[in-house]
Amino acid sequence: MNVHWIDLLVIAAYFAVTLVVGLRFSRKNRSTERYFLGDRSFPGWAVGLSFIGGTISSVTFTAYPADSFKTSWVRLLPNLAFPMVALVAAWLFVPFFRGGRASSAYHYLHLRFGAPVSVYAALVYLVAQVVRMATITYLLAVLLSNLLGLDLVLCAALVAGFTGLYATKGGFEAVVWTEVLQTIVLIAGALGCVLVVLHAVPGGFAEVWAQAVGAEKISFRDLDAATGALEPLRGGFSFSEKTAAMLMLVGAAQYIAGQLDQDTVQRWCAAKSAKEARKSMWVLGLGALPIWTTFMFLGTCLWVYYQQHPDDLSREVLAGTRKAEDILPHFIITALPHGVAGLVISAALAAGMSSLGTCVSAAGMVWVNDLYRKHLVRDRDDVHYLTTGKLTSVMLSLLMMGGAVLFHLADGKTLMDTSITVTAMFGGGIAGAFLFGIFTRLGDHRAVLAGMAATVAFTAYAALMQFKVLPRTFDPYYTAILANGVMFAVCFVASKCLPTNPRDLSRLTLWDREQSPDHDTP
Repeated sequence: MNVHWIDLLVIAAYFAVTLVVGLRFSRKNRSTERYFLGDRSFPGWAVGLSFIGGTISSVTFTAYPADSFKTSWVRLLPNLAFPMVALVAAWLFVPFFRGGRASSAYHYLHLRFGAPVSVYAALVYLVAQVVRMATITYLLAVLLSNLLGLDLVLCAALVAGFTGLYATKGGFEAVVWTEVLQTIVLIAGALGCVLVVLHAVPGGFAEVWAQAVGAEKISFRDLDAATGALEPLRGGFSFSEKTAAMLMLVGAAQYIAGQLDQDTVQRWCAAKSAKEARKSMWVLGLGALPIWTTFMFLGTCLWVYYQQHPDDLSREVLAGTRKAEDILPHFIITALPHGVAGLVISAALAAGMSSLGTCVSAAGMVWVNDLYRKHLVRDRDDVHYLTTGKLTSVMLSLLMMGGAVLFHLADGKTLMDTSITVTAMFGGGIAGAFLFGIFTRLGDHRAVLAGMAATVAFTAYAALMQFKVLPRTFDPYYTAILANGVMFAVCFVASKCLPTNPRDLSRLTLWDREQSPDHDTP
């Protein structure tokens, strides 16, 4: 076991507080409205902190410091577009789900384009969520296994079982309030690491900043694999290589797509009012970027620390013979004081568990409200659908544990890459369908299904290109943004070729929504 008993006590305290917070809401869940939306009672600041907790995953916790340790702050570039996206979402998207006719992301697609589109998108979303949950559970299980010396399968069961317990019993209220707690722990853990480094480096912040700026670590330069030097990114727009402008454009496209999935829409619908939902986007837009920047600065601090206190692992990471993601766990175990290490480990767990709780609740709501209630078992009382929701949460918890174990028993990286590629292939362009529905009055399910078929073909081509089966015609990094462009373009052309019958589009497009931005529905 690599963790001191004091750190174990801190971790145990974190688990205990999270469980108490989660389970205190279990007695209130007497309806699906309460179970999936918390009775629409959340203040904007809480929803905003919940957004931050769900946005910053355990992958972020280790990947951002690893990237800035090895290279520079280039990974931060796509995130610079995020505040703008959050403001656009507050102005444009929130009214569709707080003042419109839709109660979920896939309900909107059902109203706008019909059942075939909404069912397809909902099923792809569920598969993608299971893959995502299994991936996060696997990564958290690896972390726990390395730290505690326990079997990885047992660690996967602990992570999935614990998260599934409070998400299933407490419902969405438990998810939101535990995410608020987890976000606070996450920020405290990152700041704790930074403060320890600043205290350990003679000269503190001034010395860290001077060394980092002198080595061009605090810059948007990228590592040249051939020379090992940090080179400036090219300017302008190009689909054949990474440029600063294109990275920001990709970030904007990815985050816009993120505003149009059920994880986000569920939180908007759970806020007290449209005003509170918009307030949550202000909290997210203004809060997420500083937190991401803190994680980048943490990696830079670690680089300065290991320049002054080099060891074998830090040399191997900088030489490229070891994964950069190993540097933060190594620092936690070897350099942090007892107690602080426990806090930071808890923060890493919090980053992953907040994402898992969100996935369980959102996926359960999609299954019950958008598929089960609409298409499989209709006209039952609310108690039946509430029970189904809880059983679905249990099943999702078992699936994420089983998926994590499968990643462990098989070639984890290959299996994860394959799973992510397949779900991206069939789910690529869904955001383009939302944007087509919101920004135009054209098309029906036939146009969107044509767009989906074209997008699947395009992403399949991109996957074969990435695996070098086909010649490379663009940087695979831009697959998502191009896929959404293909979706929108094909939908537009198909809608012109396939005339549609007149239908009610009130409050379903930008041109048909109500003028008052504060209009809200219960």
